[in-house]
Amino acid sequence: MNRIRFDHVVPEVFSDLPVEASQVWHHDISIEKGQSYLLLADSGKGKSTLCSYLLGYRNDYSGRLLFDDDDVAGYDIPRWTEVRQKHISLLFQELRLFPELTAYENIEIKNTLTHHLSEASIRQWFERLGIADKWNAKVGKMSFGQQQRVAMIRALSQPFDFLLVDEPISHLDDSNAQLMGTLIQEEVDKQGAGLIVTSIGKHFQMDYNHTLQL
Repeated sequence: MNRIRFDHVVPEVFSDLPVEASQVWHHDISIEKGQSYLLLADSGKGKSTLCSYLLGYRNDYSGRLLFDDDDVAGYDIPRWTEVRQKHISLLFQELRLFPELTAYENIEIKNTLTHHLSEASIRQWFERLGIADKWNAKVGKMSFGQQQRVAMIRALSQPFDFLLVDEPISHLDDSNAQLMGTLIQEEVDKQGAGLIVTSIGKHFQMDYNHTLQL
């Protein structure tokens, strides 16, 4: 996948939104592989909705959403599963980890499907993020900031054409936010992928190629 195109996409709930109120909704824009995008949004302007559209969790919109030249309106469940495993990875705002499992088990669930990282590589991520001692810790016993780092490793434990990061660093101090941003950029560059970061405030300080108001 080389391009995500929003062809006058408008969530149903925003159908009366003035065209000039957003640089994404109501417009024809393309998000290109190899480019980085910061999508700024006020609360309630649809950033989590946009993430749900890109992973096929919701389709309550008008207009067309296209991956390359394919309209995703025609995708069935197996096609969406392929998208989530091979083309678009999402670091969820609400993390969506299993609290009863260990940090490593949460990552291995996904890595078993993709076989993208070796155990040694995963251990290296833990060490670089300062949570090597949390390898066998139950996620439910970890701080939210530690859980964010586990969720980040999980998001990177697959091949992807686009990495989607939803409101990433609200619970991180500046040093950890900088470290996570650096490691994310390294992996995005390594895979030659596109990066989409949504934010209603604090976000990774990167040299984004494009900044858009959602």
